[in-house]
Amino acid sequence: MEPWLDDLADDLQSLSFNSSTSTATTTNDINRCTSSGSETTWTASSSSSSTATKAHTPSGDPCWDAIRRARSQSPSSGHLSLTDVRFLHRLGAGDIGSVYLAELKCAPGADAVFAAKVMDKRELAGRNKEGRATTEREILEMLDHPFLPTLYANLESPKWSCLLTEFCPGGDLHVLRQRQPCKRFPESAVRFYASEVVVALEYVHMMGIVYRDLKPENVLVRSDGHIMLTDFDLSLKCDSSTSAAQIISAQNSPAPPPLPEYPVEPRPFTSTSCILPNCIVPAVSCFHPKRKRKKKQGHHVGPEFVSEPIDVRSMSFVGTHEYLAPEIVSGEGHGSAVDWWTLGIFIFELFYGVTPFRGLDNELTLANIVARALEFPKEPTVPATAKDLISQLLVKDPARRMGSTMGASPIKHHPFFQGVNWALLRCTSPPFIPSPFNRDAVSDDSCPDTPVEYY
Repeated sequence: MEPWLDDLADDLQSLSFNSSTSTATTTNDINRCTSSGSETTWTASSSSSSTATKAHTPSGDPCWDAIRRARSQSPSSGHLSLTDVRFLHRLGAGDIGSVYLAELKCAPGADAVFAAKVMDKRELAGRNKEGRATTEREILEMLDHPFLPTLYANLESPKWSCLLTEFCPGGDLHVLRQRQPCKRFPESAVRFYASEVVVALEYVHMMGIVYRDLKPENVLVRSDGHIMLTDFDLSLKCDSSTSAAQIISAQNSPAPPPLPEYPVEPRPFTSTSCILPNCIVPAVSCFHPKRKRKKKQGHHVGPEFVSEPIDVRSMSFVGTHEYLAPEIVSGEGHGSAVDWWTLGIFIFELFYGVTPFRGLDNELTLANIVARALEFPKEPTVPATAKDLISQLLVKDPARRMGSTMGASPIKHHPFFQGVNWALLRCTSPPFIPSPFNRDAVSDDSCPDTPVEYY
């Protein structure tokens, strides 16, 4: 073995793959995996090349600039290797790997820092996790969306697989929620985070992917305060996309549900600020338009784009216990509707600080998901529009669940999201912007006391 591989093994000696947060068994080639803890992973491209095969590498991104610089200086025909990476700090461990803060040696001290997920190939093979790693690589190679991870490089050695993706200094929404008063988000913050998650799920469904593991731990906060949905190793990827794109006009759109009897008032929100340089700031707020245009009940101006992988079916038992959909628990097979169920659980937890069907143990939790009716705590006070949305997302029959056939379209038009300008989400001021990341506060021997909490 080359000396640098020995050095890397020493550097990564704290890797732990015996995570207690997930269990998996295989029966008749059907994987049954249940993740019951905070498992966050970062993924990479499926090709054997050392850098991601995106159609474009935008200038102005310090990470892409560092990648290009490293490739130009590489003695091995422009390919990167593990010798080009310096591991700065361990961020945490997931089920199939550990994540490190890293930089490229050609750009020390620059703004180009990465989240480097390191996986031991021998461990993956011994625990039958190679398929999950492959799924992650294939999916992340496909993605190109502002609320989904950017893959910069996939570095391979005989023993290690290292994936470089973007680092999110804001941590995850689970940690951020714990820091809120009473460990709950206010309504405006819930609306902001839920709207960006809806758009991210709409995109992955359009790509023929069922996410299957939405939870606050898997929603990271970027440096600009916007979200990044991560962890795709439990996702279902269609061999050939069954997402049939449809353009739904006002004439052939399905009848909307009756409007609720409660009044819907516009929600106050902070003024917009154009965080991305290519955004065009509107004259009105993305979340609180100054001018209201009256619309006829049930009539939406312009066509609707709908793309939902409605023909995808899986018998796998995967996900996080408290977020599992009833059809997964019962083993009757599931499709993309499970993501809209998890969205309901997600919104419920952001509001109340707990999930709705949690039991004393995992078995009681699963029993509650299948049999117990949805109940809302008396405290805190949550708007009726939010309760109505949660109720429609947490319908136990997937055929009747909101989003199961029309995807994100009816969710976007729900009164809870009134005032959201879906086309300009990236220009909306986030409720929380993390402090500038200070790499000087990070040291190699401070892993237990990391200032950036991911898990």
